[in-house]
Amino acid sequence: MVANNKVQAVHVQEEKPELKSLYLETLQLVERLHRRLLDVIKDEFDRAGRTDINAVQALLLFNIGDSVLTAGELRTRGFYLGSNVSYNLKKLVELGFIDHQKSRVDRRAVRVSLTESGMEIARVVGELYDRHIGSIDKVGGLDEQEFSKMNKSLQRLDRFWNDQILYRL
Repeated sequence: MVANNKVQAVHVQEEKPELKSLYLETLQLVERLHRRLLDVIKDEFDRAGRTDINAVQALLLFNIGDSVLTAGELRTRGFYLGSNVSYNLKKLVELGFIDHQKSRVDRRAVRVSLTESGMEIARVVGELYDRHIGSIDKVGGLDEQEFSKMNKSLQRLDRFWNDQILYRL
């Protein structure tokens, strides 16, 4: 079976070199965009003289927003990318940005929500995004149609990767 998959992979490489090139470029762009977003968020807090929180933590607070979630829900909803969600949640509790309580239903689960300080961090990120929305069409050349098409493509790629995991394709 493995040898057959290798033959298929070689066959695809020979048959669709342009698709492979575009796919690999997309993978690089997705990685780069995530890192760049973190750089943009870090820069926003650096300009304000805020050194008490990093970009990953600020993005996590923004994504939690008004919700009350468990660490597992943060991962499954795609609000957090990375293996150290527990570390960051613990750190955010220590810093006073997140409240946590044991779930009444499942005593092992801890539910988290933002404190007022956490909400302030989330507001800063939200205001940053609002500023971007104000200029992204004129400066970046990205309008609603472009974003709609891009989002549909990225959702399909997400679904494809999810199926690769679920069905071991």
